[in-house]
Amino acid sequence: MIKTSTAPYAALILRLSLGVMFLAHVSLKFFVFTVPGFVGYFGSLGLPAIMAYAVIALELLGGLALILGIYASWVALPLAGEMLGTIVLAHGHNGWLFTNAGGGWEYPAFWMIALVVLYLLGDGALAIKPAPAGGAAR
Repeated sequence: MIKTSTAPYAALILRLSLGVMFLAHVSLKFFVFTVPGFVGYFGSLGLPAIMAYAVIALELLGGLALILGIYASWVALPLAGEMLGTIVLAHGHNGWLFTNAGGGWEYPAFWMIALVVLYLLGDGALAIKPAPAGGAAR
C-alpha cells in the first residue's frame, strides 16, 4: 500500500538526494580528475572524447534538474542509462563490491535503481516543472 499523503515527499527526498549526488559526482570531474583527465580516461576506455563532455553536461544539468524538479522523472532515465554505462564500461569487470580496486558495480547499480524508482514515482512535491502526464506519475 502506498501512502498517498507522503509519497510526494518521499519522491522529493529521493529527487533532492540524487541531484546532490550528481553534482558531487560531476564536481570530482572538475576539481579532482580535471576535465582533461576525465576526457583522457574516456579515451582509455576506447570512447570518443565528445562523450566525456556529454557525460559532464548530463551530470551537471541533470543534477540541477533533479534538485529543482524540472522534468525530474524524465531526467532520471538518461542518468540511469549513464549508470548502466558505467557498470558495463568501467566498473563491471572490477566485481560486485564498490570497495574493490577500481570500484565494483554495486554502487552504480543501486544508483541506477534509485533513478528508475524516481521515474516510476514521478517528480514529487515542490517540483518547478513536473514531467507531463503519460509516462511517470506526477
